[in-house]
Amino acid sequence: MTQPLDLLRLFDAQAEACESLGSPFMGRLLRLLGRRLAPGDPVSDRLLAWPGDATAYGDAIALRLAGALHALVLMGQDAKLQAAYPPNLLDDERLWAAVSGAMARHPEHMQHWLDSAPQTNEVRRATAMILAAHMLAARCPGLPFRISELGASAGLNLFFDRFSLALPDGTTRGPSRPVLTLSPDWTGPLPPQSQVVIADRRGVDLNPLDPTNPADVLRLRSYTWPDQPDRMARLDAALSVATPVVDRADAGAWLTARLDTPARGQIDLIYHTIAWQYFPADTDAACAAAIANAGARATPTAPVAHLSVEADGKAPGAALRLTLWTGTPQPEILNLGRMDAHGRHIALAAPAR
Repeated sequence: MTQPLDLLRLFDAQAEACESLGSPFMGRLLRLLGRRLAPGDPVSDRLLAWPGDATAYGDAIALRLAGALHALVLMGQDAKLQAAYPPNLLDDERLWAAVSGAMARHPEHMQHWLDSAPQTNEVRRATAMILAAHMLAARCPGLPFRISELGASAGLNLFFDRFSLALPDGTTRGPSRPVLTLSPDWTGPLPPQSQVVIADRRGVDLNPLDPTNPADVLRLRSYTWPDQPDRMARLDAALSVATPVVDRADAGAWLTARLDTPARGQIDLIYHTIAWQYFPADTDAACAAAIANAGARATPTAPVAHLSVEADGKAPGAALRLTLWTGTPQPEILNLGRMDAHGRHIALAAPAR
Protein backbone atom coordinates (compact mmCIF):
# COMPACT_ATOMS: atom_id res chain seq x y z
CA MET A 1 0.00 0.00 0.00
CA THR A 2 1.36 3.45 -0.92
CA GLN A 3 2.45 5.52 2.08
CA PRO A 4 0.90 8.99 2.48
CA LEU A 5 3.12 11.86 1.43
CA ASP A 6 5.15 13.67 4.06
CA LEU A 7 3.51 17.05 3.52
CA LEU A 8 5.57 18.66 6.28
CA ARG A 9 8.86 17.90 4.50
CA LEU A 10 7.50 18.67 1.05
CA PHE A 11 5.88 21.99 1.99
CA ASP A 12 8.92 23.05 4.07
CA ALA A 13 11.16 22.56 1.03
CA GLN A 14 8.89 24.72 -1.12
CA ALA A 15 8.65 27.31 1.67
CA GLU A 16 12.43 27.59 1.80
CA ALA A 17 12.57 28.10 -1.99
CA CYS A 18 9.94 30.85 -1.82
CA GLU A 19 11.75 32.59 1.02
CA SER A 20 15.02 32.50 -0.92
CA LEU A 21 13.18 34.25 -3.78
CA GLY A 22 11.95 37.05 -1.54
CA SER A 23 8.51 35.91 -0.34
CA PRO A 24 8.34 35.57 3.46
CA PHE A 25 4.54 35.29 3.33
CA MET A 26 4.70 32.25 1.04
CA GLY A 27 7.29 30.70 3.33
CA ARG A 28 5.03 31.22 6.34
CA LEU A 29 1.87 30.05 4.54
CA LEU A 30 3.42 26.85 3.20
CA ARG A 31 5.05 25.92 6.51
CA LEU A 32 1.69 26.41 8.20
CA LEU A 33 -0.09 24.25 5.61
CA GLY A 34 2.52 21.52 5.91
CA ARG A 35 2.01 21.36 9.66
CA ARG A 36 -1.77 21.74 9.84
CA LEU A 37 -3.14 19.76 6.87
CA ALA A 38 -4.49 16.44 8.12
CA PRO A 39 -6.50 13.52 6.74
CA GLY A 40 -10.24 13.86 6.76
CA ASP A 41 -11.03 16.62 4.28
CA PRO A 42 -11.07 16.22 0.48
CA VAL A 43 -8.17 18.58 -0.24
CA SER A 44 -5.82 17.08 2.36
CA ASP A 45 -6.77 13.54 1.40
CA ARG A 46 -6.03 14.23 -2.26
CA LEU A 47 -2.65 15.80 -1.48
CA LEU A 48 -1.62 12.98 0.86
CA ALA A 49 -2.46 10.39 -1.80
CA TRP A 50 -0.90 12.30 -4.72
CA PRO A 51 0.01 9.70 -7.37
CA GLY A 52 2.83 11.46 -9.23
CA ASP A 53 5.93 13.46 -8.36
CA ALA A 54 4.57 15.91 -5.81
CA THR A 55 7.81 17.91 -5.44
CA ALA A 56 8.67 21.31 -6.88
CA TYR A 57 10.47 19.56 -9.76
CA GLY A 58 7.37 17.58 -10.65
CA ASP A 59 3.73 18.44 -9.99
CA ALA A 60 4.54 21.16 -7.41
CA ILE A 61 1.46 20.45 -5.30
CA ALA A 62 2.41 23.02 -2.65
CA LEU A 63 2.32 25.78 -5.25
CA ARG A 64 -0.93 24.45 -6.70
CA LEU A 65 -2.56 24.74 -3.29
CA ALA A 66 -1.14 28.22 -2.64
CA GLY A 67 -2.24 29.34 -6.11
CA ALA A 68 -5.78 28.13 -5.46
CA LEU A 69 -5.97 30.20 -2.28
CA HIS A 70 -4.49 33.30 -3.91
CA ALA A 71 -6.97 33.02 -6.78
CA LEU A 72 -9.84 33.25 -4.29
CA VAL A 73 -8.28 36.45 -2.91
CA LEU A 74 -7.79 37.95 -6.36
CA MET A 75 -11.37 37.13 -7.36
CA GLY A 76 -12.70 38.64 -4.15
CA GLN A 77 -14.66 35.46 -3.42
CA ASP A 78 -13.66 35.02 0.21
CA ALA A 79 -13.61 38.12 2.40
CA LYS A 80 -12.13 36.33 5.45
CA LEU A 81 -9.24 34.96 3.41
CA GLN A 82 -8.69 38.32 1.74
CA ALA A 83 -8.42 39.96 5.17
CA ALA A 84 -5.70 37.47 6.11
CA TYR A 85 -3.53 38.11 3.04
CA PRO A 86 -0.94 40.84 2.45
CA PRO A 87 -0.79 43.69 3.05
CA ASN A 88 -2.63 42.54 6.19
CA LEU A 89 -0.63 40.65 8.82
CA LEU A 90 -2.37 38.12 11.07
CA ASP A 91 -0.94 35.67 13.57
CA ASP A 92 -0.73 31.98 12.65
CA GLU A 93 -3.95 30.99 14.38
CA ARG A 94 -6.05 33.56 12.57
CA LEU A 95 -4.28 32.91 9.26
CA TRP A 96 -4.95 29.18 9.58
CA ALA A 97 -8.59 29.83 10.46
CA ALA A 98 -8.98 31.90 7.29
CA VAL A 99 -7.14 29.39 5.09
CA SER A 100 -8.86 26.26 6.41
CA GLY A 101 -12.20 28.02 6.29
CA ALA A 102 -11.67 29.02 2.66
CA MET A 103 -10.77 25.45 1.69
CA ALA A 104 -13.96 24.23 3.33
CA ARG A 105 -16.12 26.94 1.74
CA HIS A 106 -14.79 26.49 -1.82
CA PRO A 107 -14.17 22.76 -2.35
CA GLU A 108 -14.87 22.74 -6.10
CA HIS A 109 -12.54 25.67 -6.73
CA MET A 110 -9.75 24.05 -4.70
CA GLN A 111 -10.07 20.73 -6.52
CA HIS A 112 -10.17 22.43 -9.92
CA TRP A 113 -6.99 24.39 -9.18
CA LEU A 114 -5.20 21.24 -8.05
CA ASP A 115 -5.92 19.64 -11.45
CA SER A 116 -3.33 21.71 -13.34
CA ALA A 117 0.35 22.44 -12.88
CA PRO A 118 1.40 25.93 -11.80
CA GLN A 119 2.29 28.38 -14.54
CA THR A 120 4.25 31.54 -14.19
CA ASN A 121 5.71 33.88 -16.74
CA GLU A 122 8.45 35.64 -14.80
CA VAL A 123 9.00 38.89 -16.67
CA ARG A 124 12.33 39.69 -15.02
CA ARG A 125 13.91 36.77 -16.85
CA ALA A 126 13.69 39.00 -19.94
CA THR A 127 16.91 40.57 -18.65
CA ALA A 128 18.74 37.67 -20.27
CA MET A 129 16.98 38.15 -23.62
CA ILE A 130 17.70 41.89 -23.66
CA LEU A 131 21.37 41.22 -22.85
CA ALA A 132 21.72 38.56 -25.57
CA ALA A 133 19.79 40.53 -28.19
CA HIS A 134 21.98 43.62 -27.76
CA MET A 135 25.11 41.49 -27.94
CA LEU A 136 23.92 39.76 -31.10
CA ALA A 137 22.70 42.96 -32.76
CA ALA A 138 26.14 44.49 -32.17
CA ARG A 139 27.82 41.42 -33.66
CA CYS A 140 25.45 41.23 -36.64
CA PRO A 141 24.44 44.85 -37.30
CA GLY A 142 21.47 45.60 -39.49
CA LEU A 143 19.82 42.20 -39.09
CA PRO A 144 16.38 41.88 -37.44
CA PHE A 145 15.49 38.93 -35.24
CA ARG A 146 13.26 35.90 -35.61
CA ILE A 147 12.76 34.79 -31.99
CA SER A 148 11.53 31.41 -30.77
CA GLU A 149 10.86 30.64 -27.10
CA LEU A 150 10.55 27.12 -25.71
CA GLY A 151 8.30 26.65 -22.67
CA ALA A 152 6.88 30.13 -23.26
CA SER A 153 3.74 29.95 -21.07
CA ALA A 154 1.77 33.08 -22.06
CA GLY A 155 4.63 34.40 -24.20
CA LEU A 156 5.19 37.58 -22.18
CA ASN A 157 8.96 37.41 -22.59
CA LEU A 158 8.55 37.24 -26.35
CA PHE A 159 7.83 40.97 -26.03
CA PHE A 160 11.15 41.80 -24.40
CA ASP A 161 11.71 44.50 -27.03
CA ARG A 162 8.96 46.48 -25.27
CA PHE A 163 10.88 46.35 -21.96
CA SER A 164 13.77 48.53 -20.84
CA LEU A 165 16.81 47.35 -18.89
CA ALA A 166 18.27 49.84 -16.37
CA LEU A 167 22.02 49.43 -15.84
CA PRO A 168 24.27 50.52 -12.97
CA ASP A 169 26.00 53.25 -15.02
CA GLY A 170 22.69 55.08 -15.38
CA THR A 171 22.09 54.02 -18.99
CA THR A 172 19.32 51.81 -20.31
CA ARG A 173 18.90 49.29 -23.08
CA GLY A 174 15.60 49.05 -24.91
CA PRO A 175 12.91 51.37 -26.23
CA SER A 176 12.60 55.01 -25.22
CA ARG A 177 9.01 54.43 -24.04
CA PRO A 178 9.01 50.98 -22.42
CA VAL A 179 5.94 49.43 -20.83
CA LEU A 180 8.14 48.43 -17.90
CA THR A 181 11.74 48.80 -16.76
CA LEU A 182 13.80 45.95 -15.32
CA SER A 183 16.39 46.92 -12.70
CA PRO A 184 18.29 43.80 -11.63
CA ASP A 185 21.28 43.86 -9.30
CA TRP A 186 24.05 43.83 -11.91
CA THR A 187 27.65 42.71 -11.61
CA GLY A 188 30.13 42.66 -14.48
CA PRO A 189 30.38 44.20 -17.95
CA LEU A 190 27.41 45.90 -19.58
CA PRO A 191 25.81 44.94 -22.90
CA PRO A 192 26.58 47.14 -25.90
CA GLN A 193 24.16 49.78 -27.15
CA SER A 194 22.60 48.44 -30.34
CA GLN A 195 19.40 48.47 -32.37
CA VAL A 196 17.15 45.46 -31.69
CA VAL A 197 14.33 44.86 -34.18
CA ILE A 198 12.00 41.86 -33.92
CA ALA A 199 10.70 40.68 -37.30
CA ASP A 200 8.91 37.54 -36.10
CA ARG A 201 8.08 36.12 -32.66
CA ARG A 202 6.56 32.76 -31.72
CA GLY A 203 6.71 30.43 -28.76
CA VAL A 204 5.65 26.94 -27.82
CA ASP A 205 4.20 25.38 -24.68
CA LEU A 206 2.31 22.21 -23.87
CA ASN A 207 -0.34 24.34 -22.16
CA PRO A 208 -0.04 27.91 -23.44
CA LEU A 209 -1.93 30.66 -21.71
CA ASP A 210 -3.69 33.41 -23.63
CA PRO A 211 -2.67 36.84 -22.27
CA THR A 212 -5.98 38.28 -23.51
CA ASN A 213 -8.14 35.65 -21.75
CA PRO A 214 -9.30 36.71 -18.25
CA ALA A 215 -9.21 33.14 -16.90
CA ASP A 216 -5.62 32.67 -18.07
CA VAL A 217 -4.63 36.06 -16.71
CA LEU A 218 -6.07 35.07 -13.32
CA ARG A 219 -3.98 31.91 -13.43
CA LEU A 220 -0.78 33.90 -14.04
CA ARG A 221 -1.64 36.39 -11.31
CA SER A 222 -2.52 33.66 -8.80
CA TYR A 223 1.01 32.25 -9.04
CA THR A 224 2.56 35.67 -8.51
CA TRP A 225 3.15 35.66 -4.78
CA PRO A 226 0.85 37.83 -2.64
CA ASP A 227 3.58 39.80 -0.86
CA GLN A 228 5.40 40.78 -4.08
CA PRO A 229 3.38 43.68 -5.54
CA ASP A 230 6.35 44.72 -7.68
CA ARG A 231 6.17 41.39 -9.52
CA MET A 232 2.43 41.82 -9.98
CA ALA A 233 2.96 45.30 -11.43
CA ARG A 234 5.52 43.98 -13.92
CA LEU A 235 3.23 41.13 -14.89
CA ASP A 236 0.30 43.49 -15.47
CA ALA A 237 2.47 45.84 -17.53
CA ALA A 238 3.68 43.00 -19.75
CA LEU A 239 0.11 41.74 -20.16
CA SER A 240 -0.90 45.16 -21.44
CA VAL A 241 1.11 44.68 -24.65
CA ALA A 242 1.10 40.89 -25.08
CA THR A 243 -0.89 39.11 -27.77
CA PRO A 244 -1.36 35.35 -28.28
CA VAL A 245 1.89 34.19 -29.95
CA VAL A 246 2.39 30.78 -28.31
CA ASP A 247 1.48 27.51 -30.03
CA ARG A 248 0.24 24.41 -28.21
CA ALA A 249 2.69 21.65 -29.13
CA ASP A 250 5.63 19.55 -28.08
CA ALA A 251 8.72 21.75 -28.20
CA GLY A 252 10.79 19.23 -30.15
CA ALA A 253 8.40 18.80 -33.06
CA TRP A 254 7.51 22.50 -33.09
CA LEU A 255 11.11 23.71 -33.15
CA THR A 256 12.11 21.20 -35.83
CA ALA A 257 9.34 22.47 -38.11
CA ARG A 258 10.04 26.15 -37.37
CA LEU A 259 13.78 25.91 -38.02
CA ASP A 260 13.32 23.84 -41.17
CA THR A 261 12.69 27.15 -42.93
CA PRO A 262 15.81 29.29 -42.42
CA ALA A 263 15.34 32.94 -41.47
CA ARG A 264 17.08 34.58 -44.44
CA GLY A 265 18.56 37.96 -43.61
CA GLN A 266 17.59 37.57 -39.93
CA ILE A 267 19.16 36.45 -36.67
CA ASP A 268 17.45 33.23 -35.60
CA LEU A 269 17.39 33.44 -31.77
CA ILE A 270 16.09 30.41 -29.86
CA TYR A 271 15.83 30.71 -26.09
CA HIS A 272 14.42 29.09 -22.97
CA THR A 273 14.54 29.99 -19.26
CA ILE A 274 14.18 27.36 -16.54
CA ALA A 275 12.27 25.11 -18.95
CA TRP A 276 14.66 22.57 -20.50
CA GLN A 277 14.90 20.60 -17.24
CA TYR A 278 11.21 19.74 -17.56
CA PHE A 279 11.44 18.37 -21.12
CA PRO A 280 11.15 14.61 -21.61
CA ALA A 281 14.27 12.96 -23.01
CA ASP A 282 12.88 12.68 -26.56
CA THR A 283 11.86 16.37 -26.56
CA ASP A 284 15.29 17.33 -25.26
CA ALA A 285 16.97 15.35 -28.04
CA ALA A 286 14.70 16.72 -30.77
CA CYS A 287 15.29 20.34 -29.68
CA ALA A 288 19.05 19.84 -29.50
CA ALA A 289 19.09 18.27 -32.98
CA ALA A 290 16.93 21.02 -34.48
CA ILE A 291 19.21 23.73 -33.09
CA ALA A 292 22.38 21.93 -34.20
CA ASN A 293 20.99 21.39 -37.72
CA ALA A 294 19.97 25.04 -38.01
CA GLY A 295 23.38 26.10 -36.74
CA ALA A 296 25.11 23.97 -39.37
CA ARG A 297 23.20 25.90 -42.08
CA ALA A 298 23.95 29.34 -40.62
CA THR A 299 25.69 32.06 -42.60
CA PRO A 300 26.94 35.56 -41.73
CA THR A 301 23.66 37.00 -43.07
CA ALA A 302 21.49 34.30 -41.47
CA PRO A 303 23.15 33.56 -38.10
CA VAL A 304 21.64 31.22 -35.53
CA ALA A 305 21.87 31.84 -31.78
CA HIS A 306 20.79 29.75 -28.82
CA LEU A 307 20.34 31.35 -25.39
CA SER A 308 19.99 29.00 -22.43
CA VAL A 309 19.12 30.12 -18.90
CA GLU A 310 18.95 26.88 -16.97
CA ALA A 311 19.89 25.36 -13.63
CA ASP A 312 23.14 23.41 -13.78
CA GLY A 313 23.47 22.11 -10.24
CA LYS A 314 25.61 25.05 -9.19
CA ALA A 315 24.86 28.15 -7.16
CA PRO A 316 23.73 30.81 -7.22
CA GLY A 317 20.88 30.79 -9.71
CA ALA A 318 21.04 29.54 -13.28
CA ALA A 319 23.78 29.50 -15.90
CA LEU A 320 23.56 31.91 -18.86
CA ARG A 321 25.00 30.43 -22.03
CA LEU A 322 24.89 31.90 -25.53
CA THR A 323 25.93 29.88 -28.58
CA LEU A 324 26.31 31.61 -31.95
CA TRP A 325 26.65 30.06 -35.42
CA THR A 326 27.67 32.34 -38.31
CA GLY A 327 28.88 29.82 -40.89
CA THR A 328 32.28 29.11 -39.34
CA PRO A 329 33.34 25.49 -38.76
CA GLN A 330 32.65 25.75 -35.03
CA PRO A 331 30.08 27.82 -33.13
CA GLU A 332 31.13 30.47 -30.66
CA ILE A 333 30.12 29.49 -27.13
CA LEU A 334 29.88 32.23 -24.53
CA ASN A 335 29.41 31.27 -20.88
CA LEU A 336 28.05 34.63 -19.88
CA GLY A 337 27.59 34.19 -16.13
CA ARG A 338 24.67 33.56 -13.81
CA MET A 339 21.19 34.90 -13.09
CA ASP A 340 18.78 33.98 -10.34
CA ALA A 341 15.54 32.21 -11.25
CA HIS A 342 13.45 35.39 -10.92
CA GLY A 343 15.95 37.64 -12.69
CA ARG A 344 16.66 39.70 -9.57
CA HIS A 345 20.44 39.36 -9.79
CA ILE A 346 22.78 38.92 -12.73
CA ALA A 347 26.54 38.43 -12.63
CA LEU A 348 28.43 38.40 -15.91
CA ALA A 349 31.67 36.46 -15.72
CA ALA A 350 32.92 37.19 -19.23
CA PRO A 351 33.03 40.39 -21.28
CA ALA A 352 29.73 41.06 -23.07
CA ARG A 353 30.51 41.35 -26.77
